[in-house]
Amino acid sequence: MFLKSDVQDLWQGWMPTTPCACCSPIIAKLNSLMKVDDVLLGNAQHWRNAAPPLPEISTGTQIFVNARIYTFDEKFSECDALAIADGKILGTGSAEALKGQFEQAEIVDCGGGTILPGFIEPHMHFLPIATIGQFSDVGPFRFVKVDDALAHLKTLLPDLKPKQWLVARQFDPSLQEGPDVLTRQMLDRVSEQHPILVYNASLHFAYCNTAALELAGIDENTPDVSGSSFGRDSDGKPNGVLQGGFAMSQVAKHNSGQTDYDLTEACLNVCRRANTVGVTTFCDQATGMSRGVKELDLYRALAESGRMSARLRYSLSYALQEKWDMTDAKPGDGDAMARLTAWKIVADGSNQGFSGLQREPYLNSVSRGVAYVEPAVLIEMVKDRAGRGWPLAIHANGDQAIDHVLDAYEAADAAGLLTNGPYRIEHCSILHDEQIDRIKRLGLSPSFLIGHVYYWGKAMRDKVFGAQKASLLDRTQACEEKGIRWTLHSDEPVTEMGPLRCIQNAVTRDMWREKGSKLAANEAVDVRAAIRAMTIDAAWQCHSDHEVGSLEAGKFADFVVLESDPHTCPAEKISDISVLETWMGGRKVFDQSTM
Repeated sequence: MFLKSDVQDLWQGWMPTTPCACCSPIIAKLNSLMKVDDVLLGNAQHWRNAAPPLPEISTGTQIFVNARIYTFDEKFSECDALAIADGKILGTGSAEALKGQFEQAEIVDCGGGTILPGFIEPHMHFLPIATIGQFSDVGPFRFVKVDDALAHLKTLLPDLKPKQWLVARQFDPSLQEGPDVLTRQMLDRVSEQHPILVYNASLHFAYCNTAALELAGIDENTPDVSGSSFGRDSDGKPNGVLQGGFAMSQVAKHNSGQTDYDLTEACLNVCRRANTVGVTTFCDQATGMSRGVKELDLYRALAESGRMSARLRYSLSYALQEKWDMTDAKPGDGDAMARLTAWKIVADGSNQGFSGLQREPYLNSVSRGVAYVEPAVLIEMVKDRAGRGWPLAIHANGDQAIDHVLDAYEAADAAGLLTNGPYRIEHCSILHDEQIDRIKRLGLSPSFLIGHVYYWGKAMRDKVFGAQKASLLDRTQACEEKGIRWTLHSDEPVTEMGPLRCIQNAVTRDMWREKGSKLAANEAVDVRAAIRAMTIDAAWQCHSDHEVGSLEAGKFADFVVLESDPHTCPAEKISDISVLETWMGGRKVFDQSTM
């Protein structure tokens, strides 16, 4: 059986890509297994027929009253009434004044709730989420112990047809108590009749039982390939651990149920689920990694269908540069429902995966991680894309990777090429003071995966970096004090979309499962700053602050009605606040009372 140290060595050695879901090769493979007609997916009528229409936009004026309303305009105005019509905001102010101005308006009583701009998720992975949404979640946010996750899998067996596959996702040994991998022997105890396939949360590893191995024809004579191998027992027989895209695909392709998956409905379900947590706009950060350049046709049709309940912004993955350059795609393409906003580059891996590129070795290790783009190449990439007018979003977790990204941005700035910002650093996890100064000087904007603090903070402190360096993780307050605009994101499927949870994480800096402990409490921000990071500043990062992100006249009527006020409730209870309603473009796209 592998130990965590063995997995760490694998990540640092043969694995060619970062152990995070967005770059996993299995997503594209799973998509290719689906019986999906790309021409059909690129047809707006197909999407219109695929789901019920959204509620009609009211042509009359509506005034929302009996609420505490935070506009998040430049003055951070507060008021008690909001007027909308035809999907746009007419104005905000006092209920008395707006009622006098719009005498024929419908009055909507919000029952003393709180209204905020619709939340904006600036970094997630749209099609990967839709693709794996069919699988059962056995991850740490549902099951603390591996044994509990396996017990849950057993409860799913009665609903399966004979020989039907049981597929699950999100197994994460870094956060779950128990063994570091799932072997065929362990999964055989769940079922010997049904093939079982469980994906690691990174989507760079998977685990299967004996039935799945036999269906795939994998035995001790099956060869490995460079960069992808089958885990083996001491006698050379496969132990069910699948390492890398090739090994995983050799098993996954035998699951006939994958071909029947409805990708159309899955995409719309991602939008609907986003609405339940108050999200009205989200940004896909690696477009093309699931279905290639065809994703642009899919997005256009989805936008034209009238069935989307959340707005989509997206960045093209640099991994398909040659193919993108053969299209006419350019920043700003699209409309208010779906728009191309940036070019995405990945500079390193993940810190919890020991592949983020560091200045110094990891704790108790000689490894400093991996540079997925060499520094000189990164400089030329940034200068080339910036010179073509592209805004950039560059993934960098380790402090050395951030050094490289800053060097590249500085080279582009010196050449006068940074003319179409904002320019982003994604995750931007480990930040030193002098790096923050450089970010300020260049006018860059970091987006923090704040779940690193909450879910992985203890591991970062005790196993990855040590206390001193872990204190440099997600430095929101330091950026706030410098006047740097920053945002928060989930990076779903790494962590689930949940703006209120992200806000709470930034405000409290609490660590999961270590009650009373905080990571770098001095980096905690106030509630207003955290909400701003998930509304107007996230809109700005996504090149959409002219139309969403604040409650101002002329902008789209995208807003969320909360049961209580995040500003006044206990900080540790912010994530428990109920989302009562979510409105997108003057349509009520989520109503808790109907759930």
